[in-house]
Amino acid sequence: MKINWGTGIVIAFALFMTFILYFVFKVQSDSKYDNELVVEEYYKQELVFEKRMEKEQNDKNLALPVEVIAQEDGLKIVFPTDIDATKIKGKVSLYRPSNQKLDFEVPISLSGSHLLIPKNNLVGGRWDISIDWTYEGKEILTKKTIYL
Repeated sequence: MKINWGTGIVIAFALFMTFILYFVFKVQSDSKYDNELVVEEYYKQELVFEKRMEKEQNDKNLALPVEVIAQEDGLKIVFPTDIDATKIKGKVSLYRPSNQKLDFEVPISLSGSHLLIPKNNLVGGRWDISIDWTYEGKEILTKKTIYL
């Protein structure tokens, strides 16, 4: 049987489409290629965007910045020493971009000027840290990225 050029083009298109569909189905069915949203309820968070920008500006206006230090025993978050640490309220959110199951939050309760998050809660790699705190009615949002 002899194949003319028209039949060859149709066969080539069919093979190409089969090749592409194979990879589409493979990516959709394999959990290795999960496409998770960055955050749940994305649109609700965008509604409070301006307030979040105000909080971040309050962080930039601090005389001494909040520091995040990786230590052997864990992650140390050091708040400014020129403020009364007992009046700080809020939470620390640790977000792992590569695995949503590792995300967690820690409430802020201080007796000194720093908060220690134990190493056993942290896996090596990139962590996006969001510290949402208030001091004397002033809301502040500090964002840091750290690699362990």
